[in-house]
Amino acid sequence: MNLRERINADLTAAMKAQQPERLSTLRMVKAAVKNREIDLRRDLADAEVVQVLSTLIKQRKDSIEQFRGGGREDLAGKEEGEIKVIEEYLPAAASDDEIAAVVDEVVRATGASSPKDMGRVMKEAMARFTGKVVDGKKVNAAVRQRLEPRA
Repeated sequence: MNLRERINADLTAAMKAQQPERLSTLRMVKAAVKNREIDLRRDLADAEVVQVLSTLIKQRKDSIEQFRGGGREDLAGKEEGEIKVIEEYLPAAASDDEIAAVVDEVVRATGASSPKDMGRVMKEAMARFTGKVVDGKKVNAAVRQRLEPRA
């Protein structure tokens, strides 16, 4: 069963179990995936569905930040609940240790030695994380730390 089929099956189960919050989130996920398929004029592979889900999570995190800044804890809580549902469909996230190991490996492989090489190292490091969920900000911080000139 691919990811799209699993989302549809879980959507049906949420309807039958009368779980309105989960149902709402799954409908939103299904619509986002369908919209991306319409844009590309083809069915999405699981890796592309994961990209759509990652984008949805990033949007929710931005919303949480905005809601908390505006004192709307109720809406921030709703967004956090949506993130939990969406995360069920994502593969395991890369740990900080995995990120550091990949960044070290890429720096050695590319011969990067200064912050000027940041773009090349980031591109190569992110390419090695295909199929895994990784926070680009964490990778960026690890690359910066590795390429910063030592005092």
